[in-house]
Amino acid sequence: MKKIEAIIKPFKLDEVKEALHEVGLQGITVIEAKGFGRQKGHTELYRGAEYVVDFLPKVKIELVVDDAMVEGAVEAIQQAAHTGRIGDGKIFISSVEDAIRIRTGETGSEAV
Repeated sequence: MKKIEAIIKPFKLDEVKEALHEVGLQGITVIEAKGFGRQKGHTELYRGAEYVVDFLPKVKIELVVDDAMVEGAVEAIQQAAHTGRIGDGKIFISSVEDAIRIRTGETGSEAV
């Protein structure tokens, strides 16, 4: 099993959710986040004063999938979250040793 973490622009969340649903994935966790990468924030003007916005709003999506589903999930996220502009986000993939469904006690792929 693999854990896929994707940090994307907030307005792309619905498109990514739909794309993941289309490839057969059901459960995701969404976390509102703030951060910056290469774009390093931006400056804004408020009541005549200029200030720096260091952390930009982002959304972090987490999902755990069976090894066979990783490629399809990553491709769906990439295509749905892509705008072609700086700050589109990142995808991280890591191994998951085990998963346990609390309600039933199922483990491994059955718990996912």
